[in-house]
Amino acid sequence: MSPAIVIEGLNKTYPRSWRTPAFEAVRKLSLAIREGEVFGFIGPNGAGKSTAIKVLTGVLRPTAGRAELFGKDVSLPEARRGLGYVPENPSLYDYLTPLEILTMGLAIHGVRPPDPRQHCMQWLERFALAQVANKRVRSFSKGMTQRVALAHALAIQPRLLILDEPLSGLDPVGRKDVVDILGDYRASGGTIFLTSHVLHDVERLADRFGLIHRGELRTVQAPGDLLHAEQTVTVRSAGPAAVPGFTSETSGRWRADVRRDQLWHLLDVLRAAGHSVLEIRPSLTLEDVFFRYLEAELPPSPGSQPDGARSPQVQQS
Repeated sequence: MSPAIVIEGLNKTYPRSWRTPAFEAVRKLSLAIREGEVFGFIGPNGAGKSTAIKVLTGVLRPTAGRAELFGKDVSLPEARRGLGYVPENPSLYDYLTPLEILTMGLAIHGVRPPDPRQHCMQWLERFALAQVANKRVRSFSKGMTQRVALAHALAIQPRLLILDEPLSGLDPVGRKDVVDILGDYRASGGTIFLTSHVLHDVERLADRFGLIHRGELRTVQAPGDLLHAEQTVTVRSAGPAAVPGFTSETSGRWRADVRRDQLWHLLDVLRAAGHSVLEIRPSLTLEDVFFRYLEAELPPSPGSQPDGARSPQVQQS
């Protein structure tokens, strides 16, 4: 299957201004995303995530390297046919209604369903917006505006979704609904490239994830491979009294980290002590990996740098 996204040797340097020196937001980025894959792009603020997305969507031109969508250079308008894009802070025409915005999206992308109004209303219904389909967006909260932008991106029947912090501003119910909708889109064969600070959602959705830090791609892995390689699991239980090795979380609930080869013995001990097992999961999460990479690159304490060493510079995305 051909790649949906190809990035090779991508660099983006922002020129010097009167306030800031020139800096590389992204450097030597190479990546390939298959059709039908969900790829999570994670990293701290200023790591280069949004810059990479702006290059992919044609908003920025790279300083060096190349990027393609479905075999077409991102500088070509044809590359963006069938692309649904939601930025971190969507800027919608706030004098329009959700129904008008979705209808306009169909026209721009040349999507012609048998009944355009019904098609748009179905997507607004999925995002719990049907009741406000004819209200102006300027009266909406951030979360509602985010849902309109997501409905617009999916209504055009995209073959690729690029989402920059798609869950930003959503309440817990809205977050679950959007994760479920994106899961359905993935199951139908759609391709997703997303950034998110909510690493749990990346774990739930992504086939692979890439960690970018200070403009450079540090690792690309599958969440399952990462977690299966971890030799420690976390066990949570409920019971009347402590079991050796467990610490109290709340009254009557206990937690311990144990090696995989000791797990069955521990379960026998819990059963004998009258405990109920609440959860068993790998101790390592994407969040742990995220912080491991950050901690590995923390600057030395003051006075410990060798002569001539450069202090790390703040990057922007």
